[in-house]
Amino acid sequence: MTDVSIFVGGITRLPESGSLTGIYKRMVSEPLQLGHEGFAGDQQADRRFHGGPDKAVHLYSARHYATLAQQFPHAAAQLVAGSLGENLSTAGLDETMVRIGEVWQLGDAQLQVCQPRNPCWKIDERFGCDGMAAFIARSLLTGWYLRVVRPGMVKPGDTLDLLEPAVGAPTLHEALALWREHRPSPDALERLAATPGIAGEWRDKIKRRVVGLRRLA
Repeated sequence: MTDVSIFVGGITRLPESGSLTGIYKRMVSEPLQLGHEGFAGDQQADRRFHGGPDKAVHLYSARHYATLAQQFPHAAAQLVAGSLGENLSTAGLDETMVRIGEVWQLGDAQLQVCQPRNPCWKIDERFGCDGMAAFIARSLLTGWYLRVVRPGMVKPGDTLDLLEPAVGAPTLHEALALWREHRPSPDALERLAATPGIAGEWRDKIKRRVVGLRRLA
C-alpha cells in the first residue's frame, strides 16, 4: 500500500518560448474519473509525444526531488511534487521497485506499468535550468507511465496497491539501464522487448535497435 497525491492540469504556455505545455498541474481535491486516456480534466499539449493509452498516467517518485534540488539549487524552491508534470506522486516507490507489466489498483481503477518517461526540453524551460532534462535521463530518474486496464473513479486518499506482480520481469531501473547502454546485448534487448505489458511504441523502438546492433555485429 502506497500513499499517492494526484495532479491534473490543462494546457498553458511556457514563460520564454511561449510553447504550449501541459506540465503545470494542480493537486486534485475531489473524486474524478480515470479512463483509458488518463484523468478527467488532464490535458497534453503535444499528443505526438505525450498522452494516449500507453502514456495515460505519469507517476514520478517524490524521492527524486531532493536529488534534483541538490543538482540545481537555484530551482530548489520550485522542485516540489507535481512540478514535473506527473499525475501521481509518491515517496513510497521509485524505478528500482516496480516492474514492467505489474498491475496496480488505485481507487476503482487498475493501472499497468508499461514504460519509462522520456524527459523533454520543456523541463529545462519550465525550471530555467539548462541540462535538467538530460540529468534526469542520465541519472535514470525518469518516472514511468501506466496504462489504464480498468477505468474507474479515483479520489484523494486512495492508495496505490500492487494487484498483479510481474515476477521475473525487469524493473524500470534495469530496463532503463540496459536501454541507455552504448552497445547493449541484442539478446538482452530482445528479452526486454518481449516483456508482457511493455508499451508497444517502446517495444518497436527496442526491436529496431536490435536490428541495427546485429547489423553492426
